[in-house]
Amino acid sequence: MSKSKIRSEILKLRKYKFKEKVRINPKKIFQILKYNKIDVISVGGYYPCNNEIDDLEILNNFRKRKVIVSLPIIKKNNQMDFFEWSKNNPLKINKYGIIEPISKKKIYPDLILIPLLAYDLKLNRLGYGGGFYDRYIQKIEKKKKVFKIGLAFSFQKINRIPINKYDKKLDLIITEKDFIK
Repeated sequence: MSKSKIRSEILKLRKYKFKEKVRINPKKIFQILKYNKIDVISVGGYYPCNNEIDDLEILNNFRKRKVIVSLPIIKKNNQMDFFEWSKNNPLKINKYGIIEPISKKKIYPDLILIPLLAYDLKLNRLGYGGGFYDRYIQKIEKKKKVFKIGLAFSFQKINRIPINKYDKKLDLIITEKDFIK
């Protein structure tokens, strides 16, 4: 099945199955980070929209632990960067309907929480098709090691994600039911 067909099917399914905001217990993430001895000074998250898994509680828990929280801002040529954000800072809606911070303080996160449309057990992800996260991961990994966690509903799992040379694997996928490593 093509990427565009998978996207279309999963978007319909997610809209149909989405009844209320589903949250992932932040304790799961902190246990995984501790077990893997991953030190996090800054985290990149996202402001949930389009029936995505809500990561705001996770980001709030990072903030309580004095971790710098950031959200992405989309730039020209399908590029993006992360900028510092706290829940009291203003936000804006970009041309894609994605909520972004207004902050101009660029952050290079140690950990990135990534929304996804579909995933497989080999830690491949399918996003919305713009390549924003793949480009960002390629760019940041030239500067530093970053731990990549995909957040999804368990029903978004498919047998095989069609991949190409530009697609970046995740380090971990967490759903409301379990995690894939």
